[in-house]
Amino acid sequence: MFKINTNYQKLPGSYLFSTIGKKVRSFQAEHPEKKVISLGIGDVTQPLAPAIIEELHKAVDEMAAAETFKGYAPDLGYEFLRTAIAENDFAARGCEIQPDEIFVSDGAKCDCGNIQELFDRDNRIAVCDPVYPVYVDSNVMAGRTGTYDEGRGIWSNVIYMPCVAENNFVPELPKETPDLIYLCFPNNPTGSVITKAQLQEWVDYANRAGAVILYDAAYEAYISEEDVPHSIYECQGAGSCAIEFRSFSKNAGFTGVRLGYTVIPKDLKCGDVSLHSMWARRHGTKYNGAPYIIQKAGAAVYTDEGKAQLKQQIAYYKENARIIYDGLQALGYTVSGGVNSPYVWMQIPGTMTSWEFFDHLLTKANVVGTPGSGFGPSGEGYFRLTGFGTRENTKEAVERMKGL
Repeated sequence: MFKINTNYQKLPGSYLFSTIGKKVRSFQAEHPEKKVISLGIGDVTQPLAPAIIEELHKAVDEMAAAETFKGYAPDLGYEFLRTAIAENDFAARGCEIQPDEIFVSDGAKCDCGNIQELFDRDNRIAVCDPVYPVYVDSNVMAGRTGTYDEGRGIWSNVIYMPCVAENNFVPELPKETPDLIYLCFPNNPTGSVITKAQLQEWVDYANRAGAVILYDAAYEAYISEEDVPHSIYECQGAGSCAIEFRSFSKNAGFTGVRLGYTVIPKDLKCGDVSLHSMWARRHGTKYNGAPYIIQKAGAAVYTDEGKAQLKQQIAYYKENARIIYDGLQALGYTVSGGVNSPYVWMQIPGTMTSWEFFDHLLTKANVVGTPGSGFGPSGEGYFRLTGFGTRENTKEAVERMKGL
């Protein structure tokens, strides 16, 4: 008789955003006359930039001719895209990352979830709290997190690093020593950022402890302040202790197109074993590459036209975040984030839990956000709202919240 991976049975409930989707669909079925505005899931609403659309069309036409047709992509991704990434995302910021240290994929989410396969099950992980659920859930599936305490909302073998108002939602170095450290800046869900000096402390700590930092930089395009690093490789010594994940979803609107990449420097080793070689082996075995058409669209992001158009698009979402931030602050809410991030982190007034506030906001204002407790125990009492909506819906949502 076959056996299942029983670690899946340890996962509490369904994935956060699946639960939200079910609740919203149920409400809409009961109240079809209501216009529900979603500021919950971080999905973009603006169309792809013209430079990207133009390149997509060209690539489709290439697939129609035998002379230019492309089949399976190279394991790491096409050279033209990896070179553009290395030059624009790293060399331009003083980071020494080579094109063959970049692994192109169909998005950062799958890489964030799959990277744990490189590490022994006995490795102990440290996560910010609150945290993007994928980091923890993927380690639960691998049997690395211990047992779940439903009352406290924590796993016995996970080191939680509280990100709360008292520390400006930036984690402190853990008292226990982890093997794998998940960091995300600008942060999802709190919208907080870390200075280069602060990030250097984490790099130095990881190198001393023999730990690996798994650095999610999906929202780096939203950084406004000078002293906030866009990449962990801006820090000295990061090449020997850090893996970085990047996404085209939030900086170029590729949520429905799917493209991302992971950087693993060749200097990152466990003894004599190269993690770069391990990921290359895993990538080649389990992945057939992002489509040529999509990679050509990704390369358009780095053209002069693409950069200019995407700068405007990002400014649009940042202005939405500012409207939410200023609007809620004017209503008397305590808010953070929304400056270097598309996310606004709102403290829930009174005694309602974050899921109770979710229901209250949905039924009374017909507005959807994300309950903070879905990101971890330190998220209880908070609520995430996103600037990825349309301008009209963003303004209307804030206006509706005046009546709560």
